[in-house]
Amino acid sequence: MSKSILLICGSGASSGFMAANMRKAAKKEGLDYKIKARSESELGDYMDDIDALMVGPHLKAEFDGIKERVPENVKVILMHADYYSILDGKGAIAHLQEELGD
Repeated sequence: MSKSILLICGSGASSGFMAANMRKAAKKEGLDYKIKARSESELGDYMDDIDALMVGPHLKAEFDGIKERVPENVKVILMHADYYSILDGKGAIAHLQEELGD
């Protein structure tokens, strides 16, 4: 089953690179994940159509507030700085799978 994943960061720039790397890693693993990246300010436009929301580590201070804004059925995950800082798509996919129980 396909899962829709949204990545957000402050401006959408760094998460755009991360999303591209995650799409490559997911494809290699044979996972049907639709991964897109947007800025935090665009969250409201996308949150009803996603299964999981991955939040950039630099938004940690806003994490609880972001979590409160999304529907309860959406898994909200704070990305780890160790893989995010080097745009390690494989590490991000492993974390996502762990959180989703896939």
